Amino acid sequence: MTLNPYARRRAALAAQLGAGGVAVIPTAPERMRNRDSDFPYRHDSYFYYLTGFAEPQAWLVLTADGRSTLFCQPKDKEREIWDGIRLGPDAAPAALGVDEAFSVDELAQRLPRLLENTTTVWYPFATHEGLETRIAGWLQPVRARVRQGAQVPGRQADVCALLDEMRLVKDTHELDLMRRAGQISAWAHARAMRTSARMLRQGEDVREYHLEAELLHEFRRHGSQFPAYGSIVAAGANACVLHYRADAAPIRDGELVLIDAGAELDGYAGDITRTFPANGRFTGPQRALYDLVLASQQAAIEATRPGRRFNDPHDATVRVLSQGLLDLGILHKDVAGSVDDVIEQRAYFPFYMHRTGHWLGMDVHDCGSYVEPGEADQVTERKDPLSGETVRSRPSRILQPGMVLTIEPGLYIRPTEGVPEAYWNIGIRIEDDAVVTATGHELLTRDVPVDGDEIEALMRQA
Repeated sequence: MTLNPYARRRAALAAQLGAGGVAVIPTAPERMRNRDSDFPYRHDSYFYYLTGFAEPQAWLVLTADGRSTLFCQPKDKEREIWDGIRLGPDAAPAALGVDEAFSVDELAQRLPRLLENTTTVWYPFATHEGLETRIAGWLQPVRARVRQGAQVPGRQADVCALLDEMRLVKDTHELDLMRRAGQISAWAHARAMRTSARMLRQGEDVREYHLEAELLHEFRRHGSQFPAYGSIVAAGANACVLHYRADAAPIRDGELVLIDAGAELDGYAGDITRTFPANGRFTGPQRALYDLVLASQQAAIEATRPGRRFNDPHDATVRVLSQGLLDLGILHKDVAGSVDDVIEQRAYFPFYMHRTGHWLGMDVHDCGSYVEPGEADQVTERKDPLSGETVRSRPSRILQPGMVLTIEPGLYIRPTEGVPEAYWNIGIRIEDDAVVTATGHELLTRDVPVDGDEIEALMRQA
């Protein structure tokens, strides 16, 4: 019998729990927004990764022999009138492939028995407030039975350490979802570009929230349940604020717009940034900076392949950007020196202050170590030339097929003495999602153009 992807993951996790191991994994709690109103519910990623179950108030218990027990909300005709149909414990085994299911109301009664005569309790550390206390409470009845021969687990361990490694390499089911999330996200960016150009040509008042509305419409139109994160729609100088949120600022003819936004589909995130001229035509200084960022992204993309290090795309980006800042006169050779000097002294940092990427998956900043596990004891120290602090670092992760990361260089030029005014208040970031393949990489988000000429051509179609 072919296992569904969630059953395969449960089996893979069970095999790592060790003899006598048991894992206890809750989903996310519901959160109140204000009086009688909750935030839209979103499941816990670890729980969903193992179950595919999106209802609140649910727990998974998994033992080393592979047996899985789900606790979920019971059927309740009155509550279902208000909150929607529940799967219920009776239907859960067939629907989800778990071995047994019980009402969540029985959790406190049944958990001590499930923990009894085990050796290690695995649960997610520091992710669910009060979980450690609840585990301790469930172990008390077990300790009370030691005279009857019950064994109390002598060890507690972080199940995230196992699940992070599993989630770091995506399976075919996950990659199919991420391709679709990337495609929906790309369509939304293209829609926002066309809307900006059309509204300005028609003489309409264009605001950041107008473009955010276009993004949300396109996400939902294609089946995305949520934005993967708060959309950034930044006009003009606002693009120099890295975590700016879409607000009411006007989008003016002649300025650039930076949009960083992605759709979430069935629990998986897209993450795209595009920067484009509001009216559809780059100015000379805008295009010079844009082409530099794009060249740095291409260098990072070329460094994204199996066997390379996670830091390699960032290093490739920094070298291209540093040389370009010198070539454009934003950094001055008589002060900053050569490109190697710029990199060594981090003279680029006032204009490029973030990393070139992060893991992507169920969470937009997805889990997984950035350090190669077998080399964690290889520590090097260096003095940061800007802060003077001693920085300790370890070899970065070796890229493997199935890992998914973002590639997102940028430049942010605030009014700065010595920098030509033509570049002031220009913020540019270009971001795509890449999966490492056996032979190189696959970009998941290129259904929206990235080349400057192609962006202008798209916006002429508005």
